[in-house]
Amino acid sequence: MTIGDIKKLLECEVLCCDDRLESEVHTACGSDMMSDVLAFVKDQAVLLTGLLNPQVVRTAEMMDIICIVFVRGKKPDDAVVSLAAQKNIAILSTANRMFEACGVLYESGLRGGISSGGVGCSAGGCLDECAYIAL
Repeated sequence: MTIGDIKKLLECEVLCCDDRLESEVHTACGSDMMSDVLAFVKDQAVLLTGLLNPQVVRTAEMMDIICIVFVRGKKPDDAVVSLAAQKNIAILSTANRMFEACGVLYESGLRGGISSGGVGCSAGGCLDECAYIAL
């Protein structure tokens, strides 16, 4: 799946790095807790979150996450968008709630990642966990 596919599926607005729309995304994680995201070890991933601070971009950079989707119509401020542009991390915004967005991506074939312990992200953070509820 590409970032462009995610844009279409979730009816997203592209806020940054539209040149990355053809980039492949292999896994996804949905969480507002960056500590859960840090347990997520897959690269070329998309992060779905409602958290708008710069730590989201910094966490994404550390984890080789190539796209952040802000849910519930949230849009980060210019400083966050600028930081993402510097790090070449695509930023999208969708009106969908996290629950719905995870379900749409899961139903379209995107799966969650694996933590270092061999299980999905904790606290309902990984796409697998929230999507099982959605389906």
